[in-house]
Formats: sequence, C-alpha cells, structure tokens
Amino acid sequence: MKFISTVNKRNAVSGAEAIVRGIAPDGGLYVPETFPRISAADLASMLDMDYPERAAFIIGKFLPELKSLGEMTEKAYARFDGDPAPVLQIDDGYYYLELWHGPTHAFKDIALTLLPYLLSASKKAVGDDSETVVLVATSGDTGKAALEGFKDVDGTGVTVFYPSDGVSPMQKLQMMTQEGGNVHVAAIRGNFDDAQTAVKAAFTDKTLIDALQKSGKAFSSANSINFGRLVPQIVYYFSAYLDILDAGRVQEGGKVNFVVPTGNFGNILAGYYAMRMGLPVGKLICASNRNNVLTEFFREGQYDARREFFKTQSPSMDILVSSNLERLLFEIAGRDDGLTAKRMAELKGNGAYTITDSERAALNELFWAGYADEDATAAAIADVFDEYEYVVDPHTAVAAAVYEQYKEETGDETPTVIVSTASPFKFPKSVLTALGERVPDDDFKAVYRLEDVSAMPAPESIVALERMEKRFADIIDKQDIGDYVRTLYGKKD
Repeated sequence: MKFISTVNKRNAVSGAEAIVRGIAPDGGLYVPETFPRISAADLASMLDMDYPERAAFIIGKFLPELKSLGEMTEKAYARFDGDPAPVLQIDDGYYYLELWHGPTHAFKDIALTLLPYLLSASKKAVGDDSETVVLVATSGDTGKAALEGFKDVDGTGVTVFYPSDGVSPMQKLQMMTQEGGNVHVAAIRGNFDDAQTAVKAAFTDKTLIDALQKSGKAFSSANSINFGRLVPQIVYYFSAYLDILDAGRVQEGGKVNFVVPTGNFGNILAGYYAMRMGLPVGKLICASNRNNVLTEFFREGQYDARREFFKTQSPSMDILVSSNLERLLFEIAGRDDGLTAKRMAELKGNGAYTITDSERAALNELFWAGYADEDATAAAIADVFDEYEYVVDPHTAVAAAVYEQYKEETGDETPTVIVSTASPFKFPKSVLTALGERVPDDDFKAVYRLEDVSAMPAPESIVALERMEKRFADIIDKQDIGDYVRTLYGKKD
C-alpha cells in the first residue's frame, strides 16, 4: 500500500517510509492511498483472536511490507496488565473501553509501546541505518508514553516538549523522572499548541535537518501526525466491537456508537478510519472540554483557533489546533490536496478556515459533537460514581457528560462505548474534588485517599514516582526548540 501527503498527492511513498519520516517533506500528513476493507468474514475470523493477534491482522492491512507483525504486537502488549483494551459493561447498552492498562496508564500506551517496533522494522525495510531522533510535543500523556516506549531502544533518541504549566502534577512527574540513556525532556513557556507548532516546524527546518544528517541522524515523530502512531489506535475500535459482538450484546452487522474525548483529533480519527474500513459504527461522538473549537467546527463549519485558551482539569485536551483534523479535511474535500493545503495555510496565517455547507452536512452524517465545561466534567465524575460505583478520570468524564447531551438531544438508543483514556489516579485531586471528598495538599496523599474512596488499587508506577529522582528540569522558550534539539543531536565540532 502507498501513502500520500494531504497537501501533495503526487509523491507516494510506502507505509514503511511514511513511518520513518513521520511527516511529509511538504509539511503534510501521510494518509493511505486507499482504505483496506474488513469484511464480515474477517470480523468473524477475529472473534477468537486475542488483542495482539487482532492488532497484527488490522495493521497488516496497511503495512504488508512489515514482517513478523505478530511478534511485534505480542512483545508490545506483554507490557500491559492483562487485556490491553478491555470493555466493561456498566449498564444495558452502555460500555467503557478502558485503554489505560499500559505502562503509563493512558491510552497513548496502545500505540507507543508498539511504535518502536514499527519504526525499527520500517527503517530496516527502507534500508535506513541512521539514528532516529524522535521529537514529541505533548499535552500530558503522549510524552510519557513515548519516553517509556523508546527508552533505551537502539538507534533512537527521544526528546519531549511539554507546556510548563499545562499538564497535571502526575503527568509532569512522570516525564521529569523518566529513566533511560537516550531520553530528554524540556518544558516550554507556552501551551501545547506552541509546542506542537514548533515541533512541526523543526521537521521541515532545512538547516536543522542538515545539521542532524551530518551527525548521521534523521527526524521522526511519535505524535499522531505519524501514521505509525495512528494505525495501532484503529485496532481497539475493532476489538471493542468484536468483544460486544462475541458477548451477544449486538447482532452481526449491528451498529455501535463511540464517544471519544479528544483534543488533537487522533483518537477519534482512528475510529473514523475503522468506519471507513467497514466497522459498523453508528455515530462517532466528538467530546471536547472548555476548549471547544472542534464542537464549533462540526456544528457551524468553521474552525477558528482565534479564541481564549483555557487550562482545565482535562489537560490532555487543552488544544486549539487539532493536527489530525487535517486528515479528515482531506477526506471530506474529496481528497483535494490543493484545497487542503489552502485551508492549512489559512489556519496558519489567519487562525481559521471554513468548510462548505455540503461538507458539514456530510460530516454530520458520521459525527456528533458536544463539549463539557469544568462544572459538567466534575458533575459527570460524581454521577458515574454515584450510579455505577465506577471512577473515571476528567477526560473520560468529558465523554460521559457529552454522551448525556447526545442522548437528550437525539434519543438514540444505539449501544454506545465511552472511550476511557486515562487512569483516575493520574488526576487524583480533580477526581476527589468532584466526588466531594477531602483533598490532601500532597498529590501522593491524594492518590492514597482516592484508593480508599474508590476501592481501586493505585498503579504501582504512579506510587513509585514519589521516590524517584527528578532528572529533567529544563524550561525553554518555544522559539528555542530548534536550538535545543541542535545542541542535543547536532554534530559536535
């Protein structure tokens, strides 16, 4: 299968090359030239597969040139505590897809435990023996998952940039204490959009690229702009559906809705790709927090990042420029790369662009969008706990709140899966506050208090942060990211 850029379809590359590059040289994002189809017979054949087998089957449809995918998925998902993506039924037709049983307790682990294997195999497939410099901008969870995934992987170095005041205390500690000889972390003065823009600019900075090449190094990305990060996420939509089907809770061919808390649009885009491959999805419900730029886009047809940026209790969604929306724009524009390039230029130059009424109508056949402010998010945490004795983190609570809005507006009774993206123990103070409990000043005392309240054990790796050394304390200006990278990886005279 070939992959093309969203802003220039002329230069097609293999899937392996797309993964190695991360982003196209023209600044566009790689998308598959066609979507492979998963038939009813394929779904039936996957029913008896475990999660690593399902992952190898789905990913192999996009990346047939990568051999031994089954071995890669087995090794990656052996790092999880049991099933990587269990589905929990909490009411009739109402499910939670728990994606936080990996090493960093966030859904990013699903992709970032596997990406190092995909990247290594892709480099081998294209004959690339350079050292890979993985740059990551994070709003909280991607950074730690990338650091953990690439820790001490031969032939790679990974550097993560996060907004200094835009992640939770536990997320920050996870990154500052990261072990490994090939990892680097720096906070930036700014928000996630600043970090993401600077990292994307680095990928196309010729002087920086040349400096790395002289040292035998080349860039790649672990953000979801890299298709190798995106493709493993497609799997859990199929797996969740198969688990519900296998349990007899939906008939063959029956549709299921997914409610997805999202900021950068990668998680829900993976659901859209699954739908394009033939998964029987009813609606993809896009759940935003107070930074509700995506809600406005789907409802009004305008994407406008020229608005106040809010720091919320769901920091991984505190994003105004949703990179992966570019891939959806490319599809709804009839794969018109020129129009997609024009809209991306408008976003970069003016902070906004508008789609046509017919495009918006087409999107509304597939998507529904809503948002939850801080009060609604906290109320959802309390409501889910009161009704089901189930504790959710603030990001998952955004999805739960938006699902209630969706049901009230539409009356839709289609079986629905809430995509649960993080352990509540990564945000103990926010969860305790929402539950009306006493909130200790110390974050770790808050973890222990949440253990008592929820009757859930805190993940050992969260508890262990209290006694780990803080290795990374750099804080830099956003415009200095290029120089920071050059200092770390450029040729030493």
